[in-house]
Amino acid sequence: MSRDLDAPPGPLDAQLEALLFVASEPVPVERLAQATGHDPTQVEAALLMLEERLHTRGLRLQRLRHRVRLVTAPEYGPLVARFLNLEATARLSRAALETLAIIAYRQPITRPQIEAIRGVNSDGVVRSLLEKGLIEEVGRAEGPGRPILYAVTEAFLQHFGLTSPDDLPPLEAWDDPTPPSESPDAPAPSPAGPTE
Repeated sequence: MSRDLDAPPGPLDAQLEALLFVASEPVPVERLAQATGHDPTQVEAALLMLEERLHTRGLRLQRLRHRVRLVTAPEYGPLVARFLNLEATARLSRAALETLAIIAYRQPITRPQIEAIRGVNSDGVVRSLLEKGLIEEVGRAEGPGRPILYAVTEAFLQHFGLTSPDDLPPLEAWDDPTPPSESPDAPAPSPAGPTE
């Protein structure tokens, strides 16, 4: 009995692992389906199996906007950086981190929406984040002027050790700008000062 030489050996999850290993950029699920000759539903099921298998290994699947890539597990980042003699990357300013958080949690979002939340002009910060490749233009909003919509990139996910935007920690009281000390339930400070 002869084996079909065009048929790849092994299970679908192993085929996907091989393809993602050699891919230089995130790959759409549809392209993986075409390459393996399976439908996207089968590919998604096999990606879940691969993801589970990789959970105890040094690699992870990273997903963003229907694209998948194989990346180093975040816990091995310092080891890999030492091995590759990578210099520490420039730190992000407080304004950049604030803007990046707004975009990550509210994406897609326009610059005017970012500025309404921050209360200051964000042109320079948005431009800097675009140059660093942490955010990207993903379309235009409907409405006057059709402002550009921004969202985070794969580089953002890698920088922060995330496999998808769903891994962001939940926000608590995003809409409540009242500091805890001004909450009506907070105890009032003692007029006599602290007691020992």
